[in-house]
Amino acid sequence: MLLARRSPEHSPRPEGSLRLSKFHAPEIVFGPESLPEAAHAAVRLGARRPFVVTDPGVMEAGWPVELLAWLRDAGLDPQVWLDLTPNPKDHEIEAGYRRYADAGCDVVLGIGGGSVIDAAKGVALLAANGGRILDYEGIDRIEHPIPPLIMMPTTSGTGADVSQFCIVTDTERHTKITIMGRALVPDVSVVDPRLLVTMPEWLNAATGLDALTHGIEAFVSLAHGPLTDHHALQAISLVNGNLAETMLRPRNADARSLMAQAALEAGLAFTNAILGATHAMSHQVGGMLDLPHGVVNGVLLPHVIRFNGADGPERFVPIAQAMGLDVARVPAEEAVHMVAEAVRELGDEVGVPKGLSALGVMAEDIPRLAQLTLGDACLTTNPRGASVEDIDALFRAAM
Repeated sequence: MLLARRSPEHSPRPEGSLRLSKFHAPEIVFGPESLPEAAHAAVRLGARRPFVVTDPGVMEAGWPVELLAWLRDAGLDPQVWLDLTPNPKDHEIEAGYRRYADAGCDVVLGIGGGSVIDAAKGVALLAANGGRILDYEGIDRIEHPIPPLIMMPTTSGTGADVSQFCIVTDTERHTKITIMGRALVPDVSVVDPRLLVTMPEWLNAATGLDALTHGIEAFVSLAHGPLTDHHALQAISLVNGNLAETMLRPRNADARSLMAQAALEAGLAFTNAILGATHAMSHQVGGMLDLPHGVVNGVLLPHVIRFNGADGPERFVPIAQAMGLDVARVPAEEAVHMVAEAVRELGDEVGVPKGLSALGVMAEDIPRLAQLTLGDACLTTNPRGASVEDIDALFRAAM
């Protein structure tokens, strides 16, 4: 969401008035059996030797094999790279780029979860701009246009297939960096809900809570607007109504489709409204301990909700309503606590630990985590300003 610049002579706009905004989104193909559309898109984007990024787990599930068959049927010569781990590392992405260059590839396809899609974006970024991936930390530091990107998510939560973010683990500093820019929005996102059924249970829970966090943080973000609000509230409602069902009945096609839609809508919301303190903090924990991002979000989110809601509770009333909570006769401050409790209850239902200590975070880690959080781009759009002392206190409350 790009806010309009105002010249000094203009008086401030009344609260609630519309602002100039820009909404980033790829071409989206959504629905069961849509995977073959990725091959058609690759041909349309000029591919001859597409570079297919995936990981060993997704390869074992069989989806890349199906994709490769469609690509070959379209007359293409796909090259596969799967040498990456969860929370993609800087050196892994750089090795992927060397493989891309050596094979003479052109269009980049990612089939997998957020880690795979982030790695695919990183490879494409380096293919056009060179250097090291860590050189691009921050906002709009990508100078040259990158190769076309086609993404096929196999999880329901990261939103990486529609976002302008690329999250990379800095292995020297043991933290995650955020690369952000319009160039990273994929050209095409192919969302085939069939691909979600092979997720392990823990990953389903983690990515679902990630989507919920995206929706809530995008809705209260300083950069929110009417276009992002709609998608954020829809995502919140869909996750709240369907995540637990997909845990109980993994092959429920209707629930899977609705969770795929939730992830998509949450992605459209946060890539334009950006995020907040939950993600800024989670990036540091995940980078330090190589933990599942969505699980860390699930632990932190209730605490951040209470922190933000203490300063501006009104925005949490529509969130409570989207979660099906009856807040018609309660003050906004109470709605904040009801949302935080509902998030924690959903976390309990899908098996997320109650505290960071259960994930291996120790009290002595907190000062460093808090300091690193202050430099994360996601903190800039958090609705309430946060000092290092505030972040430190939030981490300690979440232990």
